[in-house]
Amino acid sequence: MSDSLKQEYADDAVVHNRGPAKTTNALKGFMANPFVFGTALFASVGGITFGYDQGVISGVQEMETFIERFPMNSTERGFVVAILELGAWAGAWLSAYPADRFSRKYTIVIACVVFLIGSAFQGGAQNLDYLMAGRFICGMSVGSLSMVVPMYQSEIAPPEVRGSLVSLQQLAITFGILASFWINFGCQYISGEAQWRVPLCLQLVLGLFLGIGILFFPFSPRWLMSSGREEEALKILSKLRRRPIDHPDVQEEWREIKISVEFDNELERHQYPQYVDSGNKGRFMIGLMGYRDLFRPGMFRRLAIGSVLMFFQQFCGTNSLIYYAPKIFQSLGLSGQTISLLATGVVGIINFVATFPTVMFLDVMGRKPTLMVASVFMTLCMVIIAVISSIYQDDWVGHEDKGWACVAMTYVFIANFAYAWGPIGWVVPAEIFPLRARAKAMSVTTSSNWMNNFIIAQITPVMLDNIGYGTYVFFACFCFLSFFFVWFFVPETKGRSLEEMDELFGGGTAQKDNEILRRVEQQYSGSYIPTGMEKPDTAA
Repeated sequence: MSDSLKQEYADDAVVHNRGPAKTTNALKGFMANPFVFGTALFASVGGITFGYDQGVISGVQEMETFIERFPMNSTERGFVVAILELGAWAGAWLSAYPADRFSRKYTIVIACVVFLIGSAFQGGAQNLDYLMAGRFICGMSVGSLSMVVPMYQSEIAPPEVRGSLVSLQQLAITFGILASFWINFGCQYISGEAQWRVPLCLQLVLGLFLGIGILFFPFSPRWLMSSGREEEALKILSKLRRRPIDHPDVQEEWREIKISVEFDNELERHQYPQYVDSGNKGRFMIGLMGYRDLFRPGMFRRLAIGSVLMFFQQFCGTNSLIYYAPKIFQSLGLSGQTISLLATGVVGIINFVATFPTVMFLDVMGRKPTLMVASVFMTLCMVIIAVISSIYQDDWVGHEDKGWACVAMTYVFIANFAYAWGPIGWVVPAEIFPLRARAKAMSVTTSSNWMNNFIIAQITPVMLDNIGYGTYVFFACFCFLSFFFVWFFVPETKGRSLEEMDELFGGGTAQKDNEILRRVEQQYSGSYIPTGMEKPDTAA
């Protein structure tokens, strides 16, 4: 998921001042909102592009014709993988403006066009420069989609199923990784350079499918409201909820969105009165001041926790397994291209399946204990792999069973990451920031994720070539440290309101925000309806 799971856990409780959002069985919620479910499911194709482009390079780099076309040392191999994350880091930063200016939907279209260009460069690359350029361009699209798609999903979803709907993005990412692994496995039997050009070019299908299809789906009601298109927002809500425009529930949700948008506007007028009416320069300064506020007391600790969680999410080593799985399995004694790719495909299956428990039961398990339990098992797995590798790394012949034991530990490691650090690393930052700071704070924590992802992708092949089993010791150390970081610094956020977040972290942002919120609610609650619309019959 990603830039992930933005706003779904706290927005409903904070904006509407009514405590934690109600929840419902995910399956029942999907059946009750089939159009919303279909829209969110289709938008999650953006997550598939993300996962596919991440995973496809691992198998492609091990194909004979690819190696012949692009002979590289370990540093260059690492950069071919890592440059995608560097592009994604840039794309995540650059997508905020078009998402607000041109809509979430059209920003997805723009990202798909960029993705098509990058995919064409990769699939048709004749030299390393073109391959690198294609990876970077695709990365910009991936970074944009990783931020905009969850935002779009959360803004069309009813509160009671918002978490489950946005979690489709995380599932889509793991599905994209899974699909790329097995497509690589099948394409290895193709003769000539088509064996690696086909899996790279298949990305074009995903980009076209999402870019064209999203045009037939609705705009975000929140974006319409913020753009002054109030009546259109009401009509879209009516369609999404499958109820008439004059239905009290539709009208009430419309008013809640109106209150949320006016609340944001009022906050700007309250915090930065000197910049509100200063045109483009004033808008720039308001944005800049928002980032400065993240480093004030009561906020910096939250920012540090969110950013460090993203750091451990990457430095525990999971993405190194995803990016370089065939190479890693070969280093563990698995001989033959087919066997290593087959073992890689199982990684994709486990990663996908093990994500489901979090989607269904995270609010029962809790964030902190889930992360700590996973850290323990991940540390043990990496230690076992390191010990076995240190003994047999030069003598795997005749000890293939030891190599398969390491593979089994890799599978256990992936499963523990998939239900914990994968999704929760995105959930906690989305919960701990007050509403007015969440977008900017998430852009900082997300940039931490992508930059650390870039570093891991760059250094992993170098470490495998130079320190061998020391690579697993390296990752084991960070898995070990992650346990104590969560234990001492990360509070349990399950079921907590924003006011309780202020009690945990200090500061009075929630109290000040709620004073403004109450004034806005008094103005727009009750019988307030869009201009030009008739009031609903309250007696009905």
